[in-house]
This record gives sequence, C-alpha cells and structure tokens, in this order.
Amino acid sequence: MKEKGYEIKRYDYPVKRYCQTMDLKDNPELIAKYRKCHSKVESWPEIRKGIRSVGILEMEIYIEKNHLFMIVETPLDFDWNVAMEQLASLPRQSEWEEYVSAFQLCNSDASSAQKWRLMGLTR
Repeated sequence: MKEKGYEIKRYDYPVKRYCQTMDLKDNPELIAKYRKCHSKVESWPEIRKGIRSVGILEMEIYIEKNHLFMIVETPLDFDWNVAMEQLASLPRQSEWEEYVSAFQLCNSDASSAQKWRLMGLTR
C-alpha cells in the first residue's frame, strides 16, 4: 500500500495541516497493541467524536517501526493551542491518553499536546 501512496480527502474550502511525530516503545508486541487500539473496531468513539468537536477535520497516523507521524487537517481559522486545551478537557480524553501511554515513549500523565512534537516545514 505505501508504495502506491495514500489518497487524500478533498474539501470545498482551503485547509491547513499540522504534522507531528512521536516514538513508541521499541517492542513489537506493544506496537501491535497500539495499532489494534487505533483500529476502527477498537478505537474509542468518544475520542473520535472529541477530535471532531474541537475542529479537526482529519487525523492520520503513519507508522514506521516504532516511529509515528501524524497529519492533522483543519480549517484555516483553527487555533492549535485552544483546540488542544479543549481536547484535554473532554470526557475520557485523559483516560485515553493514560491508556495509550503504555505504548508510547512519554510520561503516563502527559496530554496529547505534550506527547506529540509539532514539526515545521524545511522551507
């Protein structure tokens, strides 16, 4: 699949992207569990709903070995800091962050905004 590329969602209006990275613990069993908990069947509906409720249009996580790369698409007027603050206060979000921290190289009490490192363009 990755050799063929990935189709992107199209919008009728301009959007912007945020790119982030994080590492998982370098343990194949934990990585498999991380993948499973993010599957359509296993992911928590409250978390997916919360992501949308703060204005995120699309969120994709790519994985290579134990390295994660996330692409977040939002409307142009999206405010990252405000949205991450809102997201952290939503029901079950802190529970989710604690749960997935078992797989991630991070503190177990860290919020999503504290775990993921925003990346910048090279231009």
